[in-house]
Amino acid sequence: MKNLLFDFIAKYISLTEEEKNAIISTDIFRTVKKGTVLLKEGQKSKESYFVLKGCIRAYYVLDGDEKTTAFYTEMEAFTPPCVINKTPSEYYVACTEDSIITVSDADMEVEINSKFPKFEIMCRLLSEELLAKQRIDFDEFKTSSPEQRYLNLIQKRPDLIQRVPQHQLASYLGIKPQSLSRLRARIVEKRS
Repeated sequence: MKNLLFDFIAKYISLTEEEKNAIISTDIFRTVKKGTVLLKEGQKSKESYFVLKGCIRAYYVLDGDEKTTAFYTEMEAFTPPCVINKTPSEYYVACTEDSIITVSDADMEVEINSKFPKFEIMCRLLSEELLAKQRIDFDEFKTSSPEQRYLNLIQKRPDLIQRVPQHQLASYLGIKPQSLSRLRARIVEKRS
């Protein structure tokens, strides 16, 4: 587990053995079962997540229906807005697969950043990358048809097609499961 994290960090900064040991000593690694809810609507949290293995999903429950807004898979970080805003969460975060994640909080991050300032640089770089990616994803979603969204998903995140239940995938694409089935059939027909 820790080597996966250290390999990822190495893309941004180099770590000394002391820094690696400091990370290990924070006890951030968690093995979480499929279906585990990490955050509930209305709950306050200080926790940020980083997926080493598996998949977690962010979703709202509106009028009894789940509306999936994001999937986070290997080597993706996620800090729920309620952590930054210090308000109750407006949505849920749950594991869609058995997962290995890191869980950190602001206090832990402040402590590590004060001991090792280069972590703050890495966090800033990660935040900038994530913000740019989310902006691109949002713009693509708003300006594309459901078929284009699905084709983009096949191109950019094909693993989700096999890993995520169809009803969650349809919700993520902003369509009903029946529409996703018809869309898939239409695409297969076009390609034949």
